[in-house]
Amino acid sequence: MGEKKVVNALVSGGEANAGPPLGPALGPLGINILQVVNAINEKTKDFPGMKVPVKVEVDAETKQFVVEVGIPPTAALIFKEAGINKGSGTAGTDFVGNITMESIVKISKMKLDVSYAQTIKSSAKEIVGTCLSLGIKVEDKVAHEVYRDISEGKYDSILS
Repeated sequence: MGEKKVVNALVSGGEANAGPPLGPALGPLGINILQVVNAINEKTKDFPGMKVPVKVEVDAETKQFVVEVGIPPTAALIFKEAGINKGSGTAGTDFVGNITMESIVKISKMKLDVSYAQTIKSSAKEIVGTCLSLGIKVEDKVAHEVYRDISEGKYDSILS
């Protein structure tokens, strides 16, 4: 394998195109940009409307490439689950959405590899904290109530 060139970019899930930031970065590498864009869109199609970090590694000699997709930011995942586009400007006072504990668990599992948390349970608490800062309730409750429920084992069946 020859010298590797790496291009990192934030793209909209399933909507990457040959324009910036990808085109100008990939163009000089002499690879088929459309192939790269198609590969990125295929791998990010489950994150529509979300900014997704991608890394494209190109072999300068063979022009072979590998696309790695990161996990969207926690807030973006929460918005997707809550079906909203942005958080509350006054979190803690105004609530703009609500998500289920199942959604919290789903996000926790996605984020576990990149989180400092060691378990789904502790990761779930991190996600609940993010919900609070965005003005989103969990199971129609505010964060401290949900923390208590998690600590008391109320959700152990889905948090294992």
